[in-house]
Amino acid sequence: MILTVMADGQSIPLEVPDNMLNEARPMFDKMDADMDNGWQMGRDWLDNPGPEQRCQIAADKLLTALETDNRNMAQMMAAYILSKAPHVETVVIDTNGEMTETHFM
Repeated sequence: MILTVMADGQSIPLEVPDNMLNEARPMFDKMDADMDNGWQMGRDWLDNPGPEQRCQIAADKLLTALETDNRNMAQMMAAYILSKAPHVETVVIDTNGEMTETHFM
């Protein structure tokens, strides 16, 4: 599977092996458990982020991973997004610090 990441005018295709979605399930479950306790999204605190918000949080982590050249983490966050929203082909990440402006196509 390929998730295309668009940020700062760049388009970056990230290949996610199909088996990664299953093999990374324990990590995804841990991420979900952490988010179940609430999450700071920009200026707002969310007690229980919904599915799209969880993907926005992962997209923010994905952007950080790309900025720090951590391809493994970027691939893992792309896999998380695809595990939650398998229909998504592209994520457009807001780079102005507003996670809620990140959207998926």
